[in-house]
Amino acid sequence: MQRMRDVLRSSLARSLRELPDEDRLAAAWPVACGPALAGHGELLHLDADRTLHVRVAGAAWMRQFQQMQSALASDLGRIAGVQLNGIHFEEQGGERIRAPKKAAKPR
Repeated sequence: MQRMRDVLRSSLARSLRELPDEDRLAAAWPVACGPALAGHGELLHLDADRTLHVRVAGAAWMRQFQQMQSALASDLGRIAGVQLNGIHFEEQGGERIRAPKKAAKPR
């Protein structure tokens, strides 16, 4: 199973080459940290020092992200093909960041 994940990650990295760095990081975000965790963090920007700034939904999620910080920065940079010198997390109150929009029911 891990081998398949590695193949998919390298395939994603190749397909993202033409995009700007921030778009590549956004596309790689749910792959690097998993869709459940990704929904509790929002990529804000990549600064000139190559540090990615991420807003996190609450203290509990902040602890989760901080525990994974080094591995996440490594995986995210590798998958996106972007040099990252680190990730800076900032906390926001609330449960989820950018909750999915519900489709309107047809009448």
